[in-house]
Amino acid sequence: MNTINLLHSRIFAVIPAAGIGSRMLLNIPKQYLKIQGHTILEHSVNFFLSHSNISKIIVVLNKKDVFFNTLPISSHPRVFSVFGGRLRIHSVLSGLLAISNADWVIVHDAVRPCLNINDLNKILSLVNTSAIGGILATPVSNTLKYSTNNSEIFSTINRNRLWNALTPQCFPLKLLTFCLKKVIDSGINITDESSAMEYCGYFPKLVQGCSSNIKVTYPEDISFVNCYLKSKFHERSSI
Repeated sequence: MNTINLLHSRIFAVIPAAGIGSRMLLNIPKQYLKIQGHTILEHSVNFFLSHSNISKIIVVLNKKDVFFNTLPISSHPRVFSVFGGRLRIHSVLSGLLAISNADWVIVHDAVRPCLNINDLNKILSLVNTSAIGGILATPVSNTLKYSTNNSEIFSTINRNRLWNALTPQCFPLKLLTFCLKKVIDSGINITDESSAMEYCGYFPKLVQGCSSNIKVTYPEDISFVNCYLKSKFHERSSI
């Protein structure tokens, strides 16, 4: 079991898994696609279960979910489930409100099954070094174009200091809860937790992670995830 030395902090993980994955054009939510014998959600949850610094895991489900309770992880003593809301921000807040007796929370997309242990340890280490927390991210490497309404190039964006936001994102539980509530009360829609922190005047740390930590979004992502997980399985088998 993986572990790092943290300063007496109790850390929970929240995994929002209420999405329906419409861009995948499937008849089941993409988190329940099977790769290498397990669903994408199982790969994500089991990765956090392998780390002893994660006390409990809250999986946030769609109210119409009929798959989660059929999985072995649903009965694991460190795994709990709650129902989410209309948007991601509501689902994450539902997960946070289900937590008691924790200092920090780490939020991770259900459909990012390629997180590696070094990146997780780096983001968890913020518990020792930051009062605000931070996120995994990668520097933008592609040239970025700003378009017109007709899908024509309007301008090229300077990519210096631009980053791709990934998960996990790690913050003090009470602070993130406060910020999410404030954003919801203001009627603002955000797509990640650090945006709520920014809105409230906080500046989370950017922690450079691996580009392999992709979010499964399109059908072609499945091939990459399959190859990645297969290679990790062979690495463990050869030890």
